[in-house]
Amino acid sequence: MLKKLLMACACFLPTLVQAESIPKIAVTDLAYEEKVSHYFHVTSYKNKERLNASSRGQESAYGASGSERVSASSDTEYFEASGDFETIERGELRKFTGDIKGEMLKSGVYRLVQARPYTAKENEKLYDVIDRIKKGYFPNADYVLFNTITSIDPRSEENPIQGSNAVNHSLSLELVVESSLINTKTYEVKAAFSAMGEGSDSRLVNMVGQKVQLSKARVMKEVSESLGKDVARQLEEQFIPGGTRSRSSRSQSGSYNSIEVRQREEVVTYN
Repeated sequence: MLKKLLMACACFLPTLVQAESIPKIAVTDLAYEEKVSHYFHVTSYKNKERLNASSRGQESAYGASGSERVSASSDTEYFEASGDFETIERGELRKFTGDIKGEMLKSGVYRLVQARPYTAKENEKLYDVIDRIKKGYFPNADYVLFNTITSIDPRSEENPIQGSNAVNHSLSLELVVESSLINTKTYEVKAAFSAMGEGSDSRLVNMVGQKVQLSKARVMKEVSESLGKDVARQLEEQFIPGGTRSRSSRSQSGSYNSIEVRQREEVVTYN
């Protein structure tokens, strides 16, 4: 009975060893930084008034007599200024990471752990990944995939079709993200790249001035899907967890055809 139990455990041992060797990665939300312009207009009005009065009287043979003096002054101060000043706002965009995680899970060579969102009021530390690692924002993670938005380009266009009354209305969005894979123990950068997601929706109408409702949801979905595939592809090209791994070939649709993971396993013999 004991021998059978040991043999059963031996069968599961390679699987357990392989599971433990798969790295655990935390994927951050998309950090962003933007300049915000503020308009200001200040008006200041001050009015100072002063009143001085004095009197002097004396007795004479003909009766009492006297004199009075009154003086007043007023000063007005007026100040007006207007202009613009800029502030820098930082934060995390909690969108577009679902498909990144999904594409990474499809590869079968990563395990994902949930990162804590950055909620500190002082957002200067948002880009300090080492400080966030030390403060426990990525519990149980071997690596952190840190993502930063470098460009967002939304476009809305109306293009008349030559030779007709038709007009093509289009809505599109391009999103560029810079990603770095960082070891949480050594702080070594294991992969670094820029990835892009793009999506669009368009309608052709035959009447000039006709109101057209384009789908923002479709655009966002396409951006998220294409960004996830681009991130997973470039991560696969640069990062090889657990030793040697054959490159997985992808079809044009972005799906994985095959992935082979080679792990060193111990052979245990029971007599």
